[in-house]
Amino acid sequence: MKLKKHFLMAVILLITGMSHAQQVNENTNYDQGFRLGFGLNAGAVTGDYFNFALGGDARLQYDLSQKTSLTLTTGYTHLFGKDEIKDLGFIPAKAGFKAFVWGDRFYVLGEAGAGFAVTNNYNETTFLWSPGIGYANSFIDLSLRYEGMNDFHADQIAFRVAYGFKL
Repeated sequence: MKLKKHFLMAVILLITGMSHAQQVNENTNYDQGFRLGFGLNAGAVTGDYFNFALGGDARLQYDLSQKTSLTLTTGYTHLFGKDEIKDLGFIPAKAGFKAFVWGDRFYVLGEAGAGFAVTNNYNETTFLWSPGIGYANSFIDLSLRYEGMNDFHADQIAFRVAYGFKL
């Protein structure tokens, strides 16, 4: 039930951000383009099998307007097992939508995709979904996200620090 409340809150934030983003002056010329960012992630795992998560990622972002962007994110996340549970490493592949909701710095982000297990004979692929909030300027991106994983039993709350630039 708690998970559903978090998901509902993320959806409401995303819709609010999208409606706010629609208020951008249509007469403003904006140079659409790509950004690339590289980030480090650390997360607290909410399940019973893993202690914490560490990872790195690369995010390609296409700016649709000053307030909205599309994202593609991949990388590597390592979940450290509790007791006798083997560690799990997986590669996420997610697509998403980012909307700046407070000025041009604070945003909400929603991503969904798949996580491909690559370590210790884990042979699963899971559905991933990740609502989040963040702060970004020309080069630095700080964010906090919830990442739900259907099959790994290892949802996490992760903090991301990233460096990004225009392509």
